[in-house]
Amino acid sequence: MGASVMNGPTPRPLGLLAELTYACPLHCPYCSNPLEIVGSAAPLTTAEWEDAIVQAAELGVVQCSFSGGEPLLYRDLDALIRVGRAEGLYANLITSGVGLTLDRAVRLKEAGLDNVQISFQADRADLGDPIAGARGHGAKLAASRCVREAGLNLSLNVVLHRFNIERIREIAWLAGELGATRIELAHVQFYGWAHANMALLLPTLDQVRRADTVMAEIREAYRGSVEVLYVKSDVYESRPKACMGGWGQRYLTIDPSGFVLPCPTARSIPDLVFANVREAPLRWIWEESEAFQMFRGYDWMREPCRSCEFRTVDFGGCRCQAALITGDAANTDPVCTLSPRRAQLDDLLANAAAGSITDARFRLAPLIYDRPDRAS
Repeated sequence: MGASVMNGPTPRPLGLLAELTYACPLHCPYCSNPLEIVGSAAPLTTAEWEDAIVQAAELGVVQCSFSGGEPLLYRDLDALIRVGRAEGLYANLITSGVGLTLDRAVRLKEAGLDNVQISFQADRADLGDPIAGARGHGAKLAASRCVREAGLNLSLNVVLHRFNIERIREIAWLAGELGATRIELAHVQFYGWAHANMALLLPTLDQVRRADTVMAEIREAYRGSVEVLYVKSDVYESRPKACMGGWGQRYLTIDPSGFVLPCPTARSIPDLVFANVREAPLRWIWEESEAFQMFRGYDWMREPCRSCEFRTVDFGGCRCQAALITGDAANTDPVCTLSPRRAQLDDLLANAAAGSITDARFRLAPLIYDRPDRAS
């Protein structure tokens, strides 16, 4: 691949996603963590993470989200939060909640943590635990109470798919009962393991339309009290989403080994070369490295994107989705009805619908999990 030419000045990044570890007590079948690369490079030391966070702040980042895997498994999480706070960054913890105690929550708040975002798989254990591949729902409830008792802001996020989308109303009410100030309900994005499980996880179009109606009720019920974010998958749409606000525009991800990515799933693009904070300054990586320059601006675009009036709105859509479905990340996102490869997405949707399972007994045996002992 040849690097793209940036149109105009390099934008300022606002958010850093610090993926501290890919270790996780859960085994969700829609996870995007690239477990095949675990062990291929040594993890960053605490000192290296601290330096990366300082560099990010100097670059203009204002929020740091600590994620994984499960960031609670990272021994020096408190120390990294302190560094972020010293640099004036808003600190957000994205966690399964498994293992979070009141004592730990208090210590994290004292270190400078602002918000805890806990992932739920459903509103009930008998629905959530099978998707998580582990018994964790009870621990999530307990962790949510610890977050509130420690005086931290609580956010809940739930990935929506065929098996839980009918419970969207109950999920939202659970978030309210737990005292969440923010709810993120996001349709499954078909990268990583979700791409392998598309036939089982893809909601039907009728399910999506019913969920849209329920979301309007939820927004109205929580108006002025709880922030509600609803992120739809675009696979049933005619226009692609502007993924991450455009490639290399506002966000960067650092993985456990120090590689810097324009988006968390960028590894799904073959042959894309990522720079490492061990080997180059973060500013150079953001402004000049191949991976960040590749799809910035508009010069990389092919037709119909190059001459499309929406190119400044959707930036050609998602590069990872284009790569996974069409085999070439430089193609127009096949979600777009103007894409000459839209038929490839339609075929995927038809195959997923034909092979779907909507069993009321919630049979999940055919799902592919992120560990060999979970596969079936």
